[in-house]
Amino acid sequence: MIRLLIVDDDAMVRTGLRLILGGEHDITIVGEAADGREAEAQVRELSPDVILLDIRMPVQDGLVTTERLRASGRAPAIIVLTTFDADEHVLRALAAGAGGFLLKDTPPAKLIAAIHAVAAGEPMLSPSVTRQLIAAATHAPGPDNGAASDLAQLTDRELEVAVEIGRGSSNAEIATRLFMSVATVKANVTRIFQKSGCTNRVALAMKVRDAGLL
Repeated sequence: MIRLLIVDDDAMVRTGLRLILGGEHDITIVGEAADGREAEAQVRELSPDVILLDIRMPVQDGLVTTERLRASGRAPAIIVLTTFDADEHVLRALAAGAGGFLLKDTPPAKLIAAIHAVAAGEPMLSPSVTRQLIAAATHAPGPDNGAASDLAQLTDRELEVAVEIGRGSSNAEIATRLFMSVATVKANVTRIFQKSGCTNRVALAMKVRDAGLL
């Protein structure tokens, strides 16, 4: 059973999410909050597994909340929900450790799949904006010795996969280009995240960029 906390300053959005997710037999909505500070208190009290977190809220926004929860060392998996597909704050939230990024118009089935994915430790980005986010993350020039050092632990094959992720390639595209099965690509991605300290593809793309590999 996945324990879910909904955090959004719009009461109608919270109600809509409850209606969408309330009927799922393996998801329990344990609470909701209207801002980041309230969310932190709810996390301490309710110990959710996953948070659906709006990025723009009064009192304390989703970015600060993500950073504070991650810094506490006891953060649940976080999915950022937003109406903005090119918001620089979303990039910062992902870099801070959010496990996913979805637009608020994401179909219910994909939202449910995302909750299950991040609860299992898998990153989940909205397909319609993945390339935009990675492109925005990879414009600034490198290289950075710290990023290069983090990636130096990768095998040659893992480094090839990491560079493809930095270019915005999907697992299926990587499999085709590098003559691998999709399952092997996924296994490589998991190892890359573990070795590099990244929690999602955007954070990894930023690290690949900073290492001067693009």
